[in-house]
Amino acid sequence: MAGEAWAADAVARARRLPGLRVGLHLVLVEGRPILPPERVPDLVDGQGFFRQNMVRAGVDFFFRPAVRRQLAAEIEAQFAAFAATGLALDHVNAHKHFHLHPTIARLMLEIGQRHGARAMRVPLEPVSILSRIEGGTRRSAGTVGPWARRLRRRLGKAGITTPDQVFGLAWSGAMTRERLLGLLAHLPEGLSEIYTHPATGGAFAGAAAGYRYAAEFAALTAPEVIEAAARCGARLGGFADFR
Repeated sequence: MAGEAWAADAVARARRLPGLRVGLHLVLVEGRPILPPERVPDLVDGQGFFRQNMVRAGVDFFFRPAVRRQLAAEIEAQFAAFAATGLALDHVNAHKHFHLHPTIARLMLEIGQRHGARAMRVPLEPVSILSRIEGGTRRSAGTVGPWARRLRRRLGKAGITTPDQVFGLAWSGAMTRERLLGLLAHLPEGLSEIYTHPATGGAFAGAAAGYRYAAEFAALTAPEVIEAAARCGARLGGFADFR
């Protein structure tokens, strides 16, 4: 999140970890723009925060040319802010998976390719795998599925790398040790993205209610999980390692 308060600290940590693959998490909701609010008046509320009503914002993105121009300018600014860090751009996606919106997807693709973007998440999660790990898991992508499949086709035509399957949707904020072990034991063929929200605690500004940040951190660092990842034969890495 290139415009957030602790971005500089995150960049400094990434520079100390040259093997870490870092991407741009584009923010168009639940945050502030990089551009001054007066440059993007139709994207923000009276306090200068992005508007929270994603449906209303999405309608404006699609139908109002003036709003699209502001949206393009803000997306350009966030890509430029990432480029200014000097870090290699491994991938790009959007907060709350807002890049499922066709206008945002188009602009991210057009602008992102100029900045070297070559990989993007498509949030399609195979529920059949989840149900093998926890019987009774029946959550599906619902209406998101058609949009995600359309996004995958668009990105494929553009030569953008996407995962064959993503894990972290149904269990967002609750990717526990047991669930990670289950995923490693049932990984399907192809490129899988497993995403988590690890932290040493949950008492920070912007923390999502109910998210088990410390449990996810503990799961990723558990010796048995590390051993299972090595034992299952999967090759680990960022998107750049699989192109």
